[in-house]
Amino acid sequence: MLFRFSATPDFDFITYFARHLQTPIHNGVLEIPEKLGQGSIRKVAFGPDFKITLHHYLLQEELLLERTASGLGNELVTIFFYDNEQALGIAYNQEPPVLFSQRTESAIQVTSNDLSSTIRFPAQQRIQYVVVAITPTRLTELLALRDPNSVLQTITGRGNSFLFFESMPAEARLLLTKLMTVDLQASLSQFYLQIKVQELLYLVFQKLSLRENATHQPLNSADAARLLEVRQALLRDLSVPPVLRELAHVAAMSETKLKQLFKQTFGTPIYSYYQQARMEEAAFLLKHGRYSVAQVGYELGFSNLSHFSRLFEKHYGQNPKKFSVS
Repeated sequence: MLFRFSATPDFDFITYFARHLQTPIHNGVLEIPEKLGQGSIRKVAFGPDFKITLHHYLLQEELLLERTASGLGNELVTIFFYDNEQALGIAYNQEPPVLFSQRTESAIQVTSNDLSSTIRFPAQQRIQYVVVAITPTRLTELLALRDPNSVLQTITGRGNSFLFFESMPAEARLLLTKLMTVDLQASLSQFYLQIKVQELLYLVFQKLSLRENATHQPLNSADAARLLEVRQALLRDLSVPPVLRELAHVAAMSETKLKQLFKQTFGTPIYSYYQQARMEEAAFLLKHGRYSVAQVGYELGFSNLSHFSRLFEKHYGQNPKKFSVS
């Protein structure tokens, strides 16, 4: 199933998607028809310039959500929180999809509405993600920034094209769980939701505010697609360190431009991103894969296990052995 839309400020996803499914909306809730799956999409608006959509469902067939560029510049800031355990395929500029899930270091996506993208939802898998849409003006009022860094200036300014990724902290996952389980008919539910959504935004923009000041490099849908290809190449085999020259070839960019855009988008240099992903995979394998410390180290390309232990302890505050039994 394919659903195309343009993310203009006045676009209401749930209304148009309900028409596409030929399904009614009751009190802001779209129940997925039994013939298509199970679950729901819920929308709550905190005014015409600030709304949240909560997706929680399982579908009988694959769903493609194709968002086309609005052509209006940055008239709407969209924040995606990918809270599903199974990975979703996300693509820009009609390129092949790249997988994201709550366990990836890029589970939160902040983007302007002038970039085209596609999200691929697999069939027969539980889908859970949240979308916050807010105008730059309303966001500026909420953040009440005194001295914003260049990243926040870009996001809250008008006419800027941007794409930023962040990891999903534990506090954000807890907030998303609370949002998903709120009874929309309960007294003060909208007030409660607005507080929790603002907490969620605080966690995202607090992290973005810590990024270093740098001149923002313009970004288009083709650039976004190439950066995701680079990320996929970077993470394809975590036992092999990245080679900048090869990644620049994948991106069809100069090495300088790739380094600038990658750090701008993902918040960290290419090699640091690779090392962080390595450590997160190590932590996951130690906790859930029943691997020994030596097996994990060698699996991730460490010939020196002492170096692996030191690097792991630097990231997690304890050595791999203690971490695996904690």
